[in-house]
Amino acid sequence: MKKRVFIFILIFSSLACNFATQAFETPTPAPTVTPSAIPVTPTPEMPTPAYVPAACQSLALATIPAATALAEPTPYLQANPEISTEMQKQVFNDVVHIVEEVYVYPDFNGVDWEGLKARHKAEIDAGLTTEKFYEDIQTLVFELNDDHSGLESPVEVAASDAQLAGTDDFVGIGVFIVPMIEKNSISVIFTFPNSPAEHAGIKPHDSILFADGNPIIQDGQERTQLVRGPECSAVLLTVQSPGEAPRQLMLVRERISGSTVVDYSLLPTQDGSRIGYIFLPTFFDETVPGQVRAALESFGNLDGLILDNRMNGGGSSTVVEPLLSYFTSGTVGSMVSRSQNNSIVITPDPINNSQTVPIVVLVGQDTVSYGEIFSGALRDLGRAQIVGQPTLGNVEILHGYSLSDGSRLWIAEDTFVPVHSTENWEITGIVPDVVAFADWDTFTLEDDPGVLAAVKLLGH
Repeated sequence: MKKRVFIFILIFSSLACNFATQAFETPTPAPTVTPSAIPVTPTPEMPTPAYVPAACQSLALATIPAATALAEPTPYLQANPEISTEMQKQVFNDVVHIVEEVYVYPDFNGVDWEGLKARHKAEIDAGLTTEKFYEDIQTLVFELNDDHSGLESPVEVAASDAQLAGTDDFVGIGVFIVPMIEKNSISVIFTFPNSPAEHAGIKPHDSILFADGNPIIQDGQERTQLVRGPECSAVLLTVQSPGEAPRQLMLVRERISGSTVVDYSLLPTQDGSRIGYIFLPTFFDETVPGQVRAALESFGNLDGLILDNRMNGGGSSTVVEPLLSYFTSGTVGSMVSRSQNNSIVITPDPINNSQTVPIVVLVGQDTVSYGEIFSGALRDLGRAQIVGQPTLGNVEILHGYSLSDGSRLWIAEDTFVPVHSTENWEITGIVPDVVAFADWDTFTLEDDPGVLAAVKLLGH
């Protein structure tokens, strides 16, 4: 069985673990609107789309009935290949063997592992469909109660591999979002370049309140199905920017392919100093180091650098280690398992003065896994200060095991131990040097309390 090492949160809602962010997508996009679509005539209350994709310009504008959208189940990219009962038993036995051999907690995190095994084995022996089988194994691993380990079905493996490679391909409006359940809204983290959302003027920190007049959050439940739909169908959104009144925007869905967007800019300062800002929404995309390199090259030498990890749900060591090499070198910590202690050694890769520039890292409660490790390690090594709010603590390392049916088991196998700090970050999280935070949907970059505190901490 092949093994790769990751900590991650996936952006597809059907795959999410440790709930954070997601992209609106539909798994099997139709080339045109469905027969039940409702024709739309733009009015002052229902504006003309700011952008109509070339493939959709010959089609009449039409929306999807809310009942149709809400009736859609949580989608997969496609159906999983059918597997026999014998294959189900083999996969079950492989999962049990791996957990018993390498799980970071020899006591199985205090759960009744023997009882769990017996119950799930009986369910498989009684007969399960392929999809029910994957749900059953996902439940088995989830019941270890570490909030990290999980199982991906074969189609979920394909989706996460595409995401890691930076080749997301979906139909939608082109936004990466975080739900704000208590506010009955969803907030935009970034928009994909040249997407319907970007053409419509939707920006980071904007909130989406309604889709075709229907609440996007109702009774504490996300209803992001209302924004999904087939290619060339239209959706009327009610959008609100921080400090402004809600507005209505008509968008036409299209197929979107691309990678995570790493926003960066030089911040204006009263003393003329050069302070760079780089937003890191995830480490689960192998295009991120290249985008950060481009940002650092464009900045030139800096007087200070702010790295924003507040929405970073973690990712892969293949992303984090190259990023660390821009800012530090040598041993940055160790991965400790039941039987091994493996040091992480970074070879420096300076870009302009990136190895010496003063750094502030922004963190928050949505900073998870490698987002926490990256932030905490830079401070532990004396390369950064931390601003924001305490993180929740999630620094166990997941190892991925490819199984014979094409599924993949992610199991917490190691914990990260910093070089100097004696704190257990799994328990304490990353505690900031300066507390400064506000809800993501209440500010823009210009009045961001975290950024303002970071600039002050840098002495500018």
